[in-house]
Amino acid sequence: MVFRVIVFLVINFAALGVGGFFTGKGVPSDWYMQLNKAPWTPPGWVFGAAWTAIMICFSFYMAYWWELEQSKKLLVLLFVVQWFLNVLWNPTFFYFHQSVVALVLIVALTVLVTFFLFSLWPVLKYKSAFILPYFLWLLIATSLNAYIVLKN
Repeated sequence: MVFRVIVFLVINFAALGVGGFFTGKGVPSDWYMQLNKAPWTPPGWVFGAAWTAIMICFSFYMAYWWELEQSKKLLVLLFVVQWFLNVLWNPTFFYFHQSVVALVLIVALTVLVTFFLFSLWPVLKYKSAFILPYFLWLLIATSLNAYIVLKN
């Protein structure tokens, strides 16, 4: 179990690293600073803290799922799709400034994580709590992205 958690931690934090590379100076950029942002947009430091906690919890969730899943191919496929959706959002939004495409990506990611949560709840039971931070944060992040699309 510990080995699997470590593997998922490495993979998940790699996603944050790749995404962060493309975010670069996106948050303090003139483009982002001039956007009309939602009044509930948290301060910048919250994003880093939230994603760190989310990826730690998600790594435990994936390790538990791995133990119980019979179809490892399905698990890997869904995890890889999740990984790419997560990573692609940053360059799409911050580098290419494509907030509508970014919204499509984050909605797809939210739907997938919602699927993880509710379809695996009967199997993982209370261990599903490990994916709740990811699910809740994606609801907030989707609303922030949607606000930007609608108000800019």
